[in-house]
Amino acid sequence: MSILMNLMMFPLVSLGDMKMGGGAKSASSASGQYFVLGVGIVVIILIIINVLRNKSKPGVGGKHAPAAGPRAFSGFTLHRITSDMGLDREQVKMLDYVMKSGGISDPERFLNSPALLDKHFKRAYKLIERTSAGEEDLNERLAVLFSTRNIIDANAKGNIATSSRQIAEKTPAVLTIDNANYQTQVISARGDTLVVEKPRRSAGGILQLQRGRKANLALSTDSSKAYAVETQIVGTTDTPYGPALQLAHSKQIKKLFNRSFRRRQKAIETGFYFVQVDEKTKKMTVDKRRYTGNIQDISVGGCSMKVTIQVIPKQRLKLEFIDDDDTIVAALGEVLRISRSGMGTIIHIKFLKVPRRSLNSINAMVYDYEN
Repeated sequence: MSILMNLMMFPLVSLGDMKMGGGAKSASSASGQYFVLGVGIVVIILIIINVLRNKSKPGVGGKHAPAAGPRAFSGFTLHRITSDMGLDREQVKMLDYVMKSGGISDPERFLNSPALLDKHFKRAYKLIERTSAGEEDLNERLAVLFSTRNIIDANAKGNIATSSRQIAEKTPAVLTIDNANYQTQVISARGDTLVVEKPRRSAGGILQLQRGRKANLALSTDSSKAYAVETQIVGTTDTPYGPALQLAHSKQIKKLFNRSFRRRQKAIETGFYFVQVDEKTKKMTVDKRRYTGNIQDISVGGCSMKVTIQVIPKQRLKLEFIDDDDTIVAALGEVLRISRSGMGTIIHIKFLKVPRRSLNSINAMVYDYEN
């Protein structure tokens, strides 16, 4: 600071000396003084710019400032990375909010890490809950948050297993035997066989299956990928998780499809009503009689539900259930296909209309943000 003051005073002193000389100094001497004045002003400007630049850096000069922290990413970097994702303006702003509020400095690493995405989107979800002005503002911001996350998931490259030995433990799966589907879960894929939970009948009893029977195991991952393994039953075994089924390993992994939305295996007791549609007016009428079923898995795009009554494809249904936060979730859906599971029937439903609040509740459930 003393250097800066000296530089500021030097030109003034010189000008004063020039005046006291009563004009005795030559014109060339005066020109030299003006030159020194100009240089001094330039130096002062450069020093001020440098000071302001240092102050604008987060943490610089602070008590807890890191010695050499990473620089924040630029808007250009974010635009370059997200340009092919299909994010709209509001979604890009939301992604910027998630990353900057979480101190993210490497966008590419962040977007390619499911663990980091889960951590910081959940943190942003809690932050939005605390800072929203009201119910409408909350649901509007959460809708943008979840739509952003869904698009990122849909663009995730992910890795599809090339062998059944690469399947991760606790991966939810559907075991198909003789056109009947049974919900199960992978226990281990490390040994000589692929070990899965032994499927149960709808009444609760363990299903007894003969050795050598052909089977199909369909699996889905958190990155919305789905694939299937053609296999056969090798035998049974006991595990710390209970009775298990041993399946033959296979190197033939068939990619089924990429889901548009993340899906979560979750048992939810659900009420539903048949919805009748007038072919001429397209007006929908909800039947008064209420039936019950159990959702097996769910996403914001649809769900699979186990029922005990006859349902036909293209039938429209109104679904209602209570989520973990005691919020009523409602949706209008259409039955896409039907499969048998033990003594019950599994109907696969595509959601046609979901209120924004219910959509946010389903997303929070799927991503496990409620806890």
